[in-house]
Amino acid sequence: MVMNQEGLCDLHTHTQASDGLHKPAENVHFAKQKGLAAIAITDHDTIAGIEEALRVGEEDGVIVVPGIEISTRVDDQDIHVLGYYIDFHDQVFLRRLEELRSTRERRNELIISKLQQLGVSITLDEVINHLGRPLRADESIGRPHIADLLVHKGYVSNMREAFDRYLAEGAAAYVSLPRITPAEAMNWIREADGTPVLAHPGLYKNDDLVRAIIEEGRPAGIEVYHSDHSEADEERYMLMAEHYELIMTGGSDFHGARQGVIFHGDIGNRTVSAEVLSLLSSRRGI
Repeated sequence: MVMNQEGLCDLHTHTQASDGLHKPAENVHFAKQKGLAAIAITDHDTIAGIEEALRVGEEDGVIVVPGIEISTRVDDQDIHVLGYYIDFHDQVFLRRLEELRSTRERRNELIISKLQQLGVSITLDEVINHLGRPLRADESIGRPHIADLLVHKGYVSNMREAFDRYLAEGAAAYVSLPRITPAEAMNWIREADGTPVLAHPGLYKNDDLVRAIIEEGRPAGIEVYHSDHSEADEERYMLMAEHYELIMTGGSDFHGARQGVIFHGDIGNRTVSAEVLSLLSSRRGI
Protein backbone atom coordinates (compact mmCIF):
# COMPACT_ATOMS: atom_id res chain seq x y z
CA MET A 1 0.00 0.00 0.00
CA VAL A 2 1.31 3.48 -0.90
CA MET A 3 1.67 5.95 1.98
CA ASN A 4 -0.29 9.16 1.62
CA GLN A 5 1.65 12.39 1.27
CA GLU A 6 1.66 13.35 4.93
CA GLY A 7 2.93 9.99 6.10
CA LEU A 8 1.80 10.54 9.71
CA CYS A 9 0.68 7.71 12.00
CA ASP A 10 -1.36 7.58 15.21
CA LEU A 11 -0.18 4.44 16.96
CA HIS A 12 -2.52 4.39 19.97
CA THR A 13 -6.32 4.22 19.58
CA HIS A 14 -9.13 2.32 21.28
CA THR A 15 -12.44 1.03 19.96
CA GLN A 16 -15.67 -0.48 21.28
CA ALA A 17 -13.76 -3.74 21.68
CA SER A 18 -12.42 -2.31 24.95
CA ASP A 19 -13.24 1.10 26.42
CA GLY A 20 -13.45 3.23 23.28
CA LEU A 21 -16.74 4.63 22.04
CA HIS A 22 -16.39 3.97 18.33
CA LYS A 23 -16.41 0.95 16.07
CA PRO A 24 -13.03 -0.03 14.60
CA ALA A 25 -14.29 1.05 11.18
CA GLU A 26 -15.04 4.51 12.53
CA ASN A 27 -11.52 4.91 13.92
CA VAL A 28 -10.18 4.12 10.45
CA HIS A 29 -12.59 6.59 8.83
CA PHE A 30 -11.48 9.28 11.32
CA ALA A 31 -7.86 8.58 10.44
CA LYS A 32 -8.62 8.98 6.75
CA GLN A 33 -10.45 12.26 7.41
CA LYS A 34 -7.39 13.51 9.31
CA GLY A 35 -5.15 12.60 6.39
CA LEU A 36 -3.20 9.99 8.34
CA ALA A 37 -1.19 7.32 6.60
CA ALA A 38 -1.66 4.75 9.35
CA ILE A 39 -3.45 4.00 12.57
CA ALA A 40 -2.91 1.33 15.22
CA ILE A 41 -5.77 -0.43 16.97
CA THR A 42 -4.54 -1.02 20.53
CA ASP A 43 -7.48 -2.15 22.64
CA HIS A 44 -7.03 -3.22 26.25
CA ASP A 45 -6.33 -6.95 26.52
CA THR A 46 -8.28 -7.83 23.37
CA ILE A 47 -7.75 -8.08 19.62
CA ALA A 48 -11.49 -8.06 18.86
CA GLY A 49 -11.36 -4.84 16.84
CA ILE A 50 -8.45 -5.64 14.56
CA GLU A 51 -10.02 -7.63 11.71
CA GLU A 52 -12.75 -5.07 11.05
CA ALA A 53 -10.19 -2.25 11.09
CA LEU A 54 -7.90 -4.10 8.68
CA ARG A 55 -10.74 -4.68 6.25
CA VAL A 56 -11.86 -1.06 6.30
CA GLY A 57 -8.27 0.14 6.14
CA GLU A 58 -7.88 -1.65 2.83
CA GLU A 59 -11.01 0.08 1.55
CA ASP A 60 -10.01 3.54 2.84
CA GLY A 61 -6.35 3.39 1.90
CA VAL A 62 -5.23 3.66 5.53
CA ILE A 63 -2.61 1.29 6.89
CA VAL A 64 -3.88 -0.47 10.03
CA VAL A 65 -1.30 -1.79 12.47
CA PRO A 66 -2.63 -4.73 14.52
CA GLY A 67 -1.90 -3.93 18.13
CA ILE A 68 -2.74 -4.47 21.78
CA GLU A 69 -2.42 -2.64 25.09
CA ILE A 70 -1.77 -5.07 27.94
CA SER A 71 -2.54 -4.18 31.54
CA THR A 72 0.27 -5.02 33.97
CA ARG A 73 1.34 -4.07 37.47
CA VAL A 74 4.66 -3.59 39.26
CA ASP A 75 5.53 -1.95 42.60
CA ASP A 76 1.83 -1.16 43.24
CA GLN A 77 1.69 0.78 39.96
CA ASP A 78 -0.46 0.01 36.94
CA ILE A 79 1.72 -0.08 33.82
CA HIS A 80 0.50 -0.47 30.24
CA VAL A 81 2.48 -2.21 27.52
CA LEU A 82 1.71 -1.72 23.84
CA GLY A 83 2.33 -4.45 21.28
CA TYR A 84 2.55 -3.86 17.53
CA TYR A 85 2.34 -6.21 14.54
CA ILE A 86 1.25 -9.06 16.80
CA ASP A 87 0.09 -12.35 15.31
CA PHE A 88 -3.49 -11.92 16.48
CA HIS A 89 -4.33 -15.49 15.47
CA ASP A 90 -1.73 -16.98 17.84
CA GLN A 91 -3.74 -19.33 20.06
CA VAL A 92 -1.40 -19.15 23.06
CA PHE A 93 -1.56 -15.35 22.97
CA LEU A 94 -5.36 -15.40 22.69
CA ARG A 95 -5.68 -17.70 25.72
CA ARG A 96 -3.42 -15.39 27.70
CA LEU A 97 -5.55 -12.37 26.78
CA GLU A 98 -8.67 -14.26 27.85
CA GLU A 99 -7.11 -14.74 31.29
CA LEU A 100 -6.35 -11.02 31.50
CA ARG A 101 -9.95 -10.15 30.64
CA SER A 102 -11.13 -12.50 33.41
CA THR A 103 -9.02 -10.50 35.86
CA ARG A 104 -10.53 -7.28 34.49
CA GLU A 105 -14.03 -8.69 35.00
CA ARG A 106 -13.27 -9.56 38.63
CA ARG A 107 -11.86 -6.07 39.15
CA ASN A 108 -15.02 -4.52 37.72
CA GLU A 109 -17.19 -6.52 40.09
CA LEU A 110 -15.12 -5.33 43.05
CA ILE A 111 -15.30 -1.71 41.88
CA ILE A 112 -19.10 -1.97 41.65
CA SER A 113 -19.20 -3.50 45.14
CA LYS A 114 -17.15 -0.63 46.54
CA LEU A 115 -19.37 1.92 44.84
CA GLN A 116 -22.45 0.27 46.31
CA GLN A 117 -20.86 0.42 49.78
CA LEU A 118 -20.35 4.15 49.20
CA GLY A 119 -24.05 4.58 48.54
CA VAL A 120 -23.85 4.60 44.75
CA SER A 121 -26.74 2.61 43.31
CA ILE A 122 -25.15 0.93 40.30
CA THR A 123 -24.81 -2.60 38.97
CA LEU A 124 -22.53 -4.20 36.40
CA ASP A 125 -25.60 -5.15 34.34
CA GLU A 126 -26.48 -1.45 34.18
CA VAL A 127 -22.98 -0.63 32.95
CA ILE A 128 -23.28 -3.23 30.19
CA ASN A 129 -26.83 -2.19 29.24
CA HIS A 130 -25.68 1.44 29.06
CA LEU A 131 -23.44 0.47 26.14
CA GLY A 132 -26.55 0.31 24.00
CA ARG A 133 -25.36 -2.83 22.22
CA PRO A 134 -24.56 -6.46 23.05
CA LEU A 135 -21.14 -7.06 24.62
CA ARG A 136 -19.13 -9.67 22.72
CA ALA A 137 -17.32 -12.39 24.65
CA ASP A 138 -13.93 -11.12 23.48
CA GLU A 139 -14.67 -7.48 24.40
CA SER A 140 -14.09 -5.94 27.81
CA ILE A 141 -15.61 -3.38 30.16
CA GLY A 142 -13.28 -0.68 31.49
CA ARG A 143 -13.40 2.09 34.05
CA PRO A 144 -14.53 4.68 31.47
CA HIS A 145 -17.71 2.65 30.97
CA ILE A 146 -18.39 2.78 34.71
CA ALA A 147 -17.54 6.49 34.80
CA ASP A 148 -19.92 7.18 31.93
CA LEU A 149 -22.80 5.58 33.83
CA LEU A 150 -21.94 7.55 36.98
CA VAL A 151 -22.30 10.74 34.95
CA HIS A 152 -25.51 9.52 33.34
CA LYS A 153 -27.06 8.75 36.73
CA GLY A 154 -26.03 12.12 38.17
CA TYR A 155 -23.54 10.93 40.79
CA VAL A 156 -20.82 13.07 39.22
CA SER A 157 -20.89 15.94 36.74
CA ASN A 158 -18.27 14.66 34.31
CA MET A 159 -15.78 11.91 33.56
CA ARG A 160 -12.91 13.67 35.33
CA GLU A 161 -14.91 13.90 38.56
CA ALA A 162 -15.85 10.21 38.26
CA PHE A 163 -12.19 9.25 38.13
CA ASP A 164 -11.01 11.73 40.74
CA ARG A 165 -13.68 10.75 43.29
CA TYR A 166 -14.08 7.05 42.62
CA LEU A 167 -12.03 5.33 39.90
CA ALA A 168 -8.51 6.72 39.66
CA GLU A 169 -5.65 5.06 41.52
CA GLY A 170 -6.05 5.90 45.22
CA ALA A 171 -9.69 7.03 44.82
CA ALA A 172 -12.56 5.69 46.93
CA ALA A 173 -13.64 2.78 44.69
CA TYR A 174 -10.32 2.00 43.03
CA VAL A 175 -9.40 -1.69 42.84
CA SER A 176 -6.31 -3.35 41.44
CA LEU A 177 -5.90 -7.10 41.39
CA PRO A 178 -2.60 -8.96 40.92
CA ARG A 179 -1.51 -8.83 37.30
CA ILE A 180 1.39 -9.94 35.18
CA THR A 181 4.51 -7.76 35.17
CA PRO A 182 5.52 -5.47 32.30
CA ALA A 183 8.42 -7.81 31.50
CA GLU A 184 6.01 -10.77 31.20
CA ALA A 185 3.73 -8.78 28.90
CA MET A 186 6.70 -7.83 26.71
CA ASN A 187 7.70 -11.48 26.47
CA TRP A 188 4.12 -12.46 25.54
CA ILE A 189 4.15 -9.88 22.75
CA ARG A 190 7.49 -11.10 21.41
CA GLU A 191 6.27 -14.70 21.55
CA ALA A 192 3.28 -13.61 19.45
CA ASP A 193 5.78 -12.23 16.90
CA GLY A 194 5.04 -8.65 17.94
CA THR A 195 7.05 -5.62 19.01
CA PRO A 196 6.67 -4.43 22.64
CA VAL A 197 6.60 -0.73 23.54
CA LEU A 198 6.24 0.89 26.97
CA ALA A 199 3.09 3.04 26.93
CA HIS A 200 2.76 6.66 28.16
CA PRO A 201 5.62 6.67 30.72
CA GLY A 202 4.75 10.20 31.83
CA LEU A 203 1.55 8.96 33.45
CA TYR A 204 3.49 6.91 35.99
CA LYS A 205 5.24 9.90 37.58
CA ASN A 206 8.25 7.74 38.40
CA ASP A 207 11.13 7.74 35.95
CA ASP A 208 13.23 5.47 38.14
CA LEU A 209 10.51 2.85 37.76
CA VAL A 210 10.34 3.51 34.02
CA ARG A 211 14.09 2.88 33.71
CA ALA A 212 13.82 -0.31 35.77
CA ILE A 213 11.02 -1.59 33.53
CA ILE A 214 13.06 -0.85 30.42
CA GLU A 215 16.15 -2.57 31.79
CA GLU A 216 14.23 -5.69 32.83
CA GLY A 217 11.70 -5.99 30.03
CA ARG A 218 13.83 -4.79 27.10
CA PRO A 219 11.04 -3.18 25.07
CA ALA A 220 11.81 -2.19 21.50
CA GLY A 221 10.32 1.24 22.00
CA ILE A 222 8.84 3.84 24.31
CA GLU A 223 5.80 6.05 23.72
CA VAL A 224 7.42 9.48 23.71
CA TYR A 225 4.47 11.36 22.21
CA HIS A 226 1.14 11.02 24.03
CA SER A 227 -1.86 13.30 24.54
CA ASP A 228 -1.15 13.57 28.27
CA HIS A 229 2.59 14.23 27.89
CA SER A 230 3.88 17.77 28.25
CA GLU A 231 6.69 19.15 26.11
CA ALA A 232 9.01 18.54 29.06
CA ASP A 233 7.84 14.91 29.20
CA GLU A 234 8.51 14.47 25.50
CA GLU A 235 11.99 15.93 25.80
CA ARG A 236 12.80 13.71 28.78
CA TYR A 237 11.62 10.52 27.10
CA MET A 238 13.37 11.40 23.85
CA LEU A 239 16.61 11.46 25.81
CA MET A 240 15.70 8.22 27.56
CA ALA A 241 14.92 6.58 24.22
CA GLU A 242 18.27 7.68 22.85
CA HIS A 243 20.06 6.37 25.94
CA TYR A 244 18.44 2.92 25.72
CA GLU A 245 18.35 2.90 21.89
CA LEU A 246 14.56 2.60 21.80
CA ILE A 247 12.16 3.38 18.97
CA MET A 248 10.24 6.60 19.70
CA THR A 249 6.54 5.98 19.17
CA GLY A 250 3.47 8.10 19.75
CA GLY A 251 -0.28 8.27 19.57
CA SER A 252 -3.39 10.02 20.78
CA ASP A 253 -4.75 7.25 23.05
CA PHE A 254 -8.10 8.09 21.47
CA HIS A 255 -11.18 6.69 23.21
CA GLY A 256 -13.87 9.00 21.81
CA ALA A 257 -15.81 11.85 23.38
CA ARG A 258 -17.95 11.40 26.47
CA GLN A 259 -20.14 14.32 27.57
CA GLY A 260 -18.47 16.34 24.86
CA VAL A 261 -14.96 15.78 26.22
CA ILE A 262 -12.48 13.72 24.21
CA PHE A 263 -10.81 11.17 26.50
CA HIS A 264 -7.01 11.65 26.32
CA GLY A 265 -6.92 13.12 22.80
CA ASP A 266 -8.48 13.13 19.34
CA ILE A 267 -7.19 10.86 16.60
CA GLY A 268 -4.12 12.46 15.07
CA ASN A 269 -3.52 14.60 18.16
CA ARG A 270 -0.11 12.90 18.55
CA THR A 271 1.62 11.25 15.63
CA VAL A 272 4.93 9.88 14.42
CA SER A 273 6.33 9.56 10.92
CA ALA A 274 5.64 6.53 8.75
CA GLU A 275 9.29 5.56 9.12
CA VAL A 276 8.44 4.33 12.63
CA LEU A 277 6.28 1.57 11.12
CA SER A 278 9.29 0.05 9.40
CA LEU A 279 11.30 0.27 12.62
CA LEU A 280 8.58 -1.47 14.61
CA SER A 281 8.07 -4.15 11.97
CA SER A 282 11.79 -4.87 11.89
CA ARG A 283 11.79 -5.64 15.63
CA ARG A 284 9.00 -8.22 15.58
CA GLY A 285 9.66 -11.11 17.93
CA ILE A 286 13.04 -9.71 19.02
